[in-house]
Amino acid sequence: MLKRQNVKNSKQVKVTFVVPHDPDQPRMYVVGDFNDWSATADLLVKRSNNTRSTATLLEKNKRYAFRYCTEDGEWFNDEAADAYEANDLGGENCIVIT
Repeated sequence: MLKRQNVKNSKQVKVTFVVPHDPDQPRMYVVGDFNDWSATADLLVKRSNNTRSTATLLEKNKRYAFRYCTEDGEWFNDEAADAYEANDLGGENCIVIT
């Protein structure tokens, strides 16, 4: 799930990435062109509502590619993404539009 919130008096949007929490799954990260596809930059943190989430500030009126990655190397997409596009690895990236 993706949540967006405009930042007052700013050209930025706070985007929160949310996934269900699975206690059997290892640490998970959101990885995208907004963090140079760093597999450890944005850790999804367990929340009291049985989800994992992280938030980042992104520039308004842009599109960003992203995916989720577990620390053991499993990649997956967000069903709530705004769009999807093919990537160079034969898979698909999620798109969030701010």
